[in-house]
Amino acid sequence: MASLGVRPVLPPPLTSISDPPPLFDGTTRLYISYSCPYAQRVWIARNYKGLQDKINLVPINLQDRPAWYKEKVYPENKVPSLEHNGKVLGESLDLIKYVDANFEGTPLFPSDPAKKEFGEQLISHVDTFSKDLFVSLKGDAVQQASPAFEYLENALGKFDDGPFLLGQFSLVDIAYIPFVERFQIVFAEVFKHDITEGRPKLATWFEELNKLNAYTETRVDPQEIVDLFKKRFLPQQ
Repeated sequence: MASLGVRPVLPPPLTSISDPPPLFDGTTRLYISYSCPYAQRVWIARNYKGLQDKINLVPINLQDRPAWYKEKVYPENKVPSLEHNGKVLGESLDLIKYVDANFEGTPLFPSDPAKKEFGEQLISHVDTFSKDLFVSLKGDAVQQASPAFEYLENALGKFDDGPFLLGQFSLVDIAYIPFVERFQIVFAEVFKHDITEGRPKLATWFEELNKLNAYTETRVDPQEIVDLFKKRFLPQQ
């Protein structure tokens, strides 16, 4: 399995016996789970924009989550959520756009009209993309997931000024990579299949993403992913 990127020292997840942070004290907090792909999106955006000192990570143990999180922070009781300017916002695709628009740092969405239009198209498709991958696990996974990976390979050929989905690294890559990362690992370990085989642009995309500390610092332990998928989605494996 691929090794993890070098991580900074991360705070331990808060549990049902943990006290809450001093809520709504002016501190901006990103509530996440280290293993959640949706939370990973916002974590990557925060890192890439260099906001580690502006947005504090607050990891939550989803198997033993504190009652105060639902009662006082986010009634939806899921992650990610962002505490900012006296309010709490949720939904990962909304949050990556919010972080990009409301904080300093490298812009994560291009100004070029053609790229903006294609980027919105790709983001609007990402939920269908990830759903198709999960559905594939119920049948011949390699065959059934192939169209989704072909979609990504074709999208990576749209712009030739860089290796990412809009040429340069953007919110669109952030929207897709947490799910592609997990399925690349599961397909390699469980089905002995390399999803980049015959897909050179996808292979290059992975190579370039793995050069970004903003992403590699958020990667999950591959064995943890395999164990989780076997338990939840692949009990027959």
